[in-house]
Formats: sequence, structure tokens, C-alpha cells
Amino acid sequence: MLNNIGLPGLLLIAVVVLVLFGRGKISSLMGEVGKGITSFKKGINEGQKELEEEASETAKDVTPETDTDKV
Repeated sequence: MLNNIGLPGLLLIAVVVLVLFGRGKISSLMGEVGKGITSFKKGINEGQKELEEEASETAKDVTPETDTDKV
């Protein structure tokens, strides 16, 4: 369905969207999309850091238990 749009079709769609919503609304919408993408990337990076910290803490506690530790 979308294989036959081409460049003229995309330009027509862009002009219609610009007329309907106006330049100010579109620019503010794109700014919000940018903020959302930035926030998403930040969350992904923080999640990866947490997983790495948990893995390093688990790797630190590899000492085997002895019989005296159980008492």
C-alpha cells in the first residue's frame, strides 16, 4: 500500500499536514518528540548501568561458605 507513494506523494502529505496544524504546532511537537527520545535513551543507559553494577556485586560475593560460617 505504501510502496507507491513516492516523493510527490510525501510532499503533498507534508503540505497538507503543515496547512492543517501550522508551523508552530509542528515545531513544538517535534521538540517534544526529541525530548522523549532523549529521555528514553537516558533510561536505557541508566538501566544498563544498574545491571552492570548488580553483576559486579554478584561477582564480588563468590567466596564459598565453610562449615564455621553456617553456625
